[in-house]
Amino acid sequence: MAEKKDVRYSTQLIEEEGIFNDKFSKILKLDESGSSYVIISIMGPQSSGKSTLLNHLFGTNFKEMKAEIGRNQTTKGIWLAKCTNTEPYALVADLEGNDGTERGESDTAFEKQIALFALAISDAVIVNMWCHDVGRIHGANTHLLTIVFQVMMQLFSGELHKRTIFFILRDKTKTPLDMLKKQVNDNVEKIWDSIQKPKLLEGTRLNEYFDVQVDALSSYEREEEEFKIEVSSLKNKIFQSIAKDGCQSRYFGVDAATLSISVEQMWKTIKENKELDIPAHKIMVSSLRCDQIVNGKFESLKNQDWVKLHKNIISLDPSLFGEKLVTILNTSLSQYDNETIYFDESVRAEKRESLKEKALQLFESSYQGLLDHQRCITFGTFKKELDNALNERKTFALSASDCTERFMAKFNEICTDATIPQANWDSSVVRLQLQQDMGEHVTSLRETKLAECNKKYKKQLKGALTGPVNDCLQEADDNTWPTIKLHLERESKSAVEGLTGELDGFDIDDKRKDEMLAHLEDYARGVVEKKAKEEASRVLKHMHDRFLMFFTNESKNVPRIWTGEDDVKTIAEVSRLKCLKLLAIMAAIRWGNTAGNIEATLYLTLVNPNGKDDSRTRSTSSDPLAKSTWEEFLRRMQALNG
Repeated sequence: MAEKKDVRYSTQLIEEEGIFNDKFSKILKLDESGSSYVIISIMGPQSSGKSTLLNHLFGTNFKEMKAEIGRNQTTKGIWLAKCTNTEPYALVADLEGNDGTERGESDTAFEKQIALFALAISDAVIVNMWCHDVGRIHGANTHLLTIVFQVMMQLFSGELHKRTIFFILRDKTKTPLDMLKKQVNDNVEKIWDSIQKPKLLEGTRLNEYFDVQVDALSSYEREEEEFKIEVSSLKNKIFQSIAKDGCQSRYFGVDAATLSISVEQMWKTIKENKELDIPAHKIMVSSLRCDQIVNGKFESLKNQDWVKLHKNIISLDPSLFGEKLVTILNTSLSQYDNETIYFDESVRAEKRESLKEKALQLFESSYQGLLDHQRCITFGTFKKELDNALNERKTFALSASDCTERFMAKFNEICTDATIPQANWDSSVVRLQLQQDMGEHVTSLRETKLAECNKKYKKQLKGALTGPVNDCLQEADDNTWPTIKLHLERESKSAVEGLTGELDGFDIDDKRKDEMLAHLEDYARGVVEKKAKEEASRVLKHMHDRFLMFFTNESKNVPRIWTGEDDVKTIAEVSRLKCLKLLAIMAAIRWGNTAGNIEATLYLTLVNPNGKDDSRTRSTSSDPLAKSTWEEFLRRMQALNG
């Protein structure tokens, strides 16, 4: 063991009222000392020289009792010191003495709690006792060790790291040390053998959990120099016992922050077990241990078995979920039963039920998580299947109804398979959510498909009407608008019949259906009107082209060969009248027989505004193709078009 610079820090870790000092790590500056250390604690009767022994062993500065002012209690609660003159450095805990008069026999729970705490956190525990008390029940800490062993065996049975219990016999007598060692070992073995053990631990020996060492010291008051020499040797023995067989401290690699959290939670767990105050020993131990076992099993279940299941919940087959939960729960309950077999039956049964309830509450979060994930999967598959059904030309209403029914049935089966007999979990919320999701999707998809149908027949109407209407307008004869009307009625009827057939498969109400059909008919008329207005906006060009066609061509579009005998004025007049016919056709959209009235009105307005003989009114200024005349006409034509 290498010597290092002696740096000492100390603080009260647990006050006499049981309050934990959560600043101890900062006060002791543990974060500056590395993560290789040992924890050594000392317990024993009050005024037995525990603090004095530690101060000589480790160079600590714990407050010592002054004999000249009486044998009163000096250490209250637990004090902790850091000793850096050892390798590894040591944290030394000085415990309040037991069997003192200050607390009295009726208030020994705190003594038991700090003893259990010391055993729980320490690599080595020094039991300081008077040499003449060997064999005595109280002086030898027999009663305290009985309780501590019983609880420790259950609470830390899964921990493989041994603890060293070093019995230091103060003020040694002439009795040989070997004989004293045998007496102490025999006494400790009897305590160990007398306590009840779980079935799995029956027959286990003390040395599987504890390394018991015994040494004796001379009287500090009468043989101080010899005492100091023996203490120096004892220090080496303690560290050698911790590192026996090359083992490292159980705190090797544990940083200050982790240690701080660890010991605080350890004390909190021990301190909250108020059953230690119950007079009935059996009920006290049963309640304490069953609570601890329940917490241990629940933590193990939560942090190991359950967490593995919960992490893989997305990839887990729902049909296996319930089976795995039952296995995890039954395993945990079976372990609890085995470990509590010797405890009070009523307490045992009550705590078993609490373990089951805690586990079921934990499992329910996984159950709801699984259902929510399966809801998303089911909903996604439902949408794909519905799309596939519609792509196979099945009617929308039938496809939606069939898919909704099938996938709700599948999801209900998943909910049933995932639950377990011991639980009464409610899946109604997630079922309702899936039902709402499906309903909203069906409604949204119905609107999309209806819009697609509407768009399809609008496209059909536009393609069927635009070309023929354009041709009829270019033809510009007396049959133009009757022919357009005939086209419109025929194509509208075809589109309406087609849309009606498709709407029957959507299971929508008659009012909605009638509105859609009326809208389609309005759209068809709108196609015609739009095309007519487009062509009317280009009427000057059309009239110009028409005039040239009739003026420069014979019938059947045969190019005209001009001769001296041709009546140019008559040919021009005929061509103008053909233009007037085109103008009359494009002047207004009409579904009735108003063509003649419009043409006559245009003739009087544009060709013979004064009603005089044609020969006297055909002047350049009244030319119907004159720019100023047509601009005036266009304003009038807009009025006709409305």
